[in-house]
Amino acid sequence: MRLGLVGYGAGGRLFHAPYINAVPEIELVGVVTRNAERRREVAEDLPGVAVVDSLGALLDAGVDAVTITTPPQTRRELVLEAVKRGVHVVADKPFAPDAAGGRELADAAEGTGVLLSVFHNRRWDTDLVTVRGVPPELGDVWRCESRFDLDEPGSLEVGPTGGLLRDLGAHLVDQMLTLFGPVATVTGHLDVVEQPTGRTDCGFAVSMTHRNGVFSTVSASKINHVAARQWRIYGSEGAYVSDGTDVQTDLIKAGRRPGEEPESWGYERPDRLGVLHTDKGTRSVPSAQGRYDEFYRQFAAAVDHGAPQPVPAREGIAVLEVLDAARLSHETSSTIRL
Repeated sequence: MRLGLVGYGAGGRLFHAPYINAVPEIELVGVVTRNAERRREVAEDLPGVAVVDSLGALLDAGVDAVTITTPPQTRRELVLEAVKRGVHVVADKPFAPDAAGGRELADAAEGTGVLLSVFHNRRWDTDLVTVRGVPPELGDVWRCESRFDLDEPGSLEVGPTGGLLRDLGAHLVDQMLTLFGPVATVTGHLDVVEQPTGRTDCGFAVSMTHRNGVFSTVSASKINHVAARQWRIYGSEGAYVSDGTDVQTDLIKAGRRPGEEPESWGYERPDRLGVLHTDKGTRSVPSAQGRYDEFYRQFAAAVDHGAPQPVPAREGIAVLEVLDAARLSHETSSTIRL
C-alpha cells in the first residue's frame, strides 16, 4: 500500500511515521508540510521520502491512502478532498468535532467506495491489551475506572474544535466501548479554562452505563502538573488494579522505534505491572504486548485484500456520540440517554 502522511507535527512524527515504517506492507511515499522545521525533521527521520506542499500534490503523485494528522479544525476539508479523489483515509482523532460531522465524512467515504478509518491507536495500548485478558477472572464485571493525567499544559488543543475531551477523551471512551460495548447513559463534567481563542476544556470526568450493565468512568487532566495512568476494575470475584505507564509513547520519546525491536516492543515495566485481587490472594498480571503498528497492519490488509478495517468510521461516530452527550450533560447538569 502506497501511503502519504499529511502533517508532521508531534502526531505525525511520534504516533504515525514510526508505526507506518514498522509495517513492511506499507510504503510511505510522501509527507505534506510547508513548515521549514518540519521539512528538516522529515529529511532527518525519513530519508528519501518526498515532501510536498499540499494534499493535492500528494494525491497527484499517486497514493492508495493518506493519513490526515493536521490540527482538528483542518481535517474535514482534507478528508473530503482525499475521499473525492477516490483515496482511502486514516483520520486522526477527533476525526470530526461532533457526531454529525463524523456522519458527514462517513457518508462521503461510503458514497465513493473508499475506506475511512479513525486512528484510535490506543486500542493497542499495552495496558488495554493486558486488561482485555483480565475480566474472566473477575467474574461478572460491575465497574471500571480509567484515569489518564498528563503534565503537558503546552499541548492542550484550543479553540472551538479543541479541548481535552475531544483529544484524549476520544481514546479513553473508545477503550471503554471496546471493552464493554454500546452505552445507554452518559454523565459528564468538564474542567474549563479561558484561553485567548475562547473557553477550552482542560480536564474531564465522564461516566457511562453500558447496555450490558457495566458502569465505567474515564477521567483525565492536562494542566494540573500530575502524570498518571491507572485502571481499576471491580467484579463479583475480585478486582484488578493497575498503575502503569504510557509505554509506547515513552519508548518513542526515548528515541526507540518499533520496527527496530519488534520482539521486545511495548511491554510494561516489571515494577509497574497490574495486580489481580481475588479470594485466592493477589498476583501480578504479566504485561501483554502493545503495538500501535497493528492498526496500520490491519489498515493495509483492508486496502490491499478487503480485510476488516481496524477502526471503521462508524465506530468513531459511536465515540463522538458519547463525547457529544458528555458535553451536553455538563452544560445541562443532567444525565443524557443515548
